Amino acid sequence: MDVEGVREFCLQFPHTTENMQWGADLCFKVDGKLFVVIAIEMVPQRISFKCTPENFGSLCERAGIIPAPYMARAQWVSLERLNALPDAELRDALAESYRLVWERLPKKRRTELENAANPAKKIARRKPAAGKTVAASKSKKVAGRK
Repeated sequence: MDVEGVREFCLQFPHTTENMQWGADLCFKVDGKLFVVIAIEMVPQRISFKCTPENFGSLCERAGIIPAPYMARAQWVSLERLNALPDAELRDALAESYRLVWERLPKKRRTELENAANPAKKIARRKPAAGKTVAASKSKKVAGRK
């Protein structure tokens, strides 16, 4: 997978943004929290992402994959070249990285983001007519049934 393929894949995740940071690093974030970083100017290009503690250990044992500098304590790995993992496995790892970061967001914030993206899902609350209270409206309906 090349940089453009990774970019297209990452931007498919809900609420994902991209920006260039620290000079020439392409960063993908969800609500301002990093989940993938690609070092564009390095030759060969490197990609770093978050993983579970279990996957961190097993990935770091593989050739071409190292603990990510400065981020290893947070279970980030760095692929020394983009093809260090097969494409399907890389896609799974990037999806897992997104999921891990998304799940660490406060539940209230996740709900806000989901509601902002899907305004139709918000519960519509009916407002009483001007000058009437909800209780008065209900009592008239009940009185009319007799």
